[in-house]
Amino acid sequence: MREWRQQAAGRLISAGVASPESDARTLLEEVTGFSGASLLLRQDQPLSSDDLARLDEVLARRVAREPLQYLVGHVEWGGVRLRCDRRALIPRPETEWLLHLALGDPALTHPAVRVADVGTGTGALALGYLRACPAAQVTALDLSAEALALAAENAALNGLSVEFQQGDLLAPVSGRTFDLILSNPPYLPDADAGYLDPEVDHDPALALYGGPDGLGLARRLAKQAATQLSPGGVLWLELDPRNAAPLAAELATRGWQAEVHVDLTGRERFVRAVQAN
Repeated sequence: MREWRQQAAGRLISAGVASPESDARTLLEEVTGFSGASLLLRQDQPLSSDDLARLDEVLARRVAREPLQYLVGHVEWGGVRLRCDRRALIPRPETEWLLHLALGDPALTHPAVRVADVGTGTGALALGYLRACPAAQVTALDLSAEALALAAENAALNGLSVEFQQGDLLAPVSGRTFDLILSNPPYLPDADAGYLDPEVDHDPALALYGGPDGLGLARRLAKQAATQLSPGGVLWLELDPRNAAPLAAELATRGWQAEVHVDLTGRERFVRAVQAN
């Protein structure tokens, strides 16, 4: 096992993978079923022919820059386990911090918070919020029927009950109000296409790009949210660090009190907005 792991890490380094040692270990754990101390104790144990064949297959796919989450099939995220495949954007650590910020919002202290997760993808934000706040009433929306099917599978996997609605942003729930509207919308400028890490090319384009400046969907969502937030309700958005401050400034001219929050690396990535009185 030790020899395979060392060779695998070398191939991943040559392929430009950012975390070669970690990825090699994860693939080894997934295929052999051993992890932690069990893997350490068996590091000098030879691999079976079946395990070796499977490892070589998944390693070749990772060297080709297929996302690790696809090879493993799931990710532990925000207190839930999420299946990951080509139907929806792979949940990122940055979005987990958005969940943390929303859960700690001082304006949302009552347990039965009405939440709309717009552009739910795998269902990450919706399911993570409901796991932390079981009394919340959570609606997950997405334009993609395939993404919603995956999100429904993830809800069942975690034993959580969420309302799913298909359509454009908040259109399927027009006329309803929410205490929290939460979204990680497609936010990359269209010009970024072709210049991203190879792994990102596996995500659905529908989940990535937000128009010429990346803010097309976020602007439309804010316009809808202005009429669908309850009094004192909060809009939380994840955006490209290039665009969080510009959008907050725009919202301030349109009747919002908007503030920018940083991610764990200090980049301005999140916008919290409430309607000004």
